[in-house]
Amino acid sequence: MERSKGLVVKRVSACGIGRGLGIRTGNRVLSINGFDLRDEIDYRYLLASREVRIRFFDESKGEQEVRVRKGWDQGLGLEFEAFPIRSCNNRCLFCFVDQLPPGLRHSLYFKDEDYRLSFLHGNYLTLTNLSERDWTRIAEQRLSPLFISVHSTDLEMRRFLLGNPKAPNIMSQLRRLAEACIQMHLQVVICPRLNDGPCLEKTIQDLATLRPHARSLSLVPVGLTAHRQGLFPLSPMRLVEAEEVVELSERYRVQFRKGGGNYFLHLSDEIYLLAERPFPHPRTYDGYPQLENGVGLSQRFMGAFRRREKSLPTSLKEERSFLLLTGEMAFRLLRPITDRLNEIRNLQVDLAPLKNSLFGSSVTVAGLLSGKDFKDFLQGRKDAAGILIPESALRDQGEAFLDDVSLPEISQGVQGKIFPVRDNIASLLRILLQSGRS
Repeated sequence: MERSKGLVVKRVSACGIGRGLGIRTGNRVLSINGFDLRDEIDYRYLLASREVRIRFFDESKGEQEVRVRKGWDQGLGLEFEAFPIRSCNNRCLFCFVDQLPPGLRHSLYFKDEDYRLSFLHGNYLTLTNLSERDWTRIAEQRLSPLFISVHSTDLEMRRFLLGNPKAPNIMSQLRRLAEACIQMHLQVVICPRLNDGPCLEKTIQDLATLRPHARSLSLVPVGLTAHRQGLFPLSPMRLVEAEEVVELSERYRVQFRKGGGNYFLHLSDEIYLLAERPFPHPRTYDGYPQLENGVGLSQRFMGAFRRREKSLPTSLKEERSFLLLTGEMAFRLLRPITDRLNEIRNLQVDLAPLKNSLFGSSVTVAGLLSGKDFKDFLQGRKDAAGILIPESALRDQGEAFLDDVSLPEISQGVQGKIFPVRDNIASLLRILLQSGRS
């Protein structure tokens, strides 16, 4: 093991190539075709070959080397331990980590800024801590797409927002990525009276020049919690600001579409809700490239329900009752859906919005509700056979919430069975209608 520590094998598929080669859990995969492995990206990149030579280390047998012929896109059935994550070098005025309450688990306070996580998992990065070696690797290994936080193309405004006076010129960096044929999904977090108005319009115009390599641009409102003591005074987006952003967006979306290509510019669901405006037609979301950023989730969910609505039963064979718990933002979207479901005979679905006690009333998304929020609401309730909670609020393999309250803890003293539900209509209907139709 003189050259590389390699990647620690966390799990080996029972039917994968790796098991047949003698690779076991706890082994270290050191190199492929003579190239040392730094992380999972190297592993995936080097594995894309018909013939591979794999060097790995086993504590009991020492260093070994095996060869295998396989399909170009065929993996080895190996899962690895996480690699060390690069931390953020910014002090963003709106950083959500800085707004966390004390007492949460340590990992939640870590600020990541790692281009590898952007490529592998869609995490947003600012491109402020890249070395020349990183740039070379991104180009050579075609690490595409990348998800990039821009916030403003005005250099001074961007540096101010990032709290980083040395932040590079973002347009120069994005052009470099475009020249390397790297696809990009971009975002702007809008802070009212800072990077909105003319500043936002210039940012949209600048970023549109990077198409088609820039595949999408999302605008999201700044998220503010009740724990901003000592931080820069930011204002939440209100009705008037949201209306202005919607109107600006629609003007440019029409322009981009008429100019050929896609709509490019997309707003988060929250902005439409704040502006009290309807969501755009599903076809205008360009395939929903930024769902994880809260862009189009609501429209996709409602569209899926409309497609399933005609096949809903008129009644169930036996009585079933449920309590559906969600955040205040989703409550408005789910209300007409639960009203329709309650038209099914023998089915009762009550819907209840929960206030966020951990982050404050301004945080209304279901995924940031705490275990305490659910536990306090459910104390002593015996009015439903089944209780539905958003799976997105759970962490750690579905066993704990952000405040480390576990799923079994909120179940104590609750009469109904608790069902975590994914954010898609199929998961919801599967639970509600599983007793059969009549």
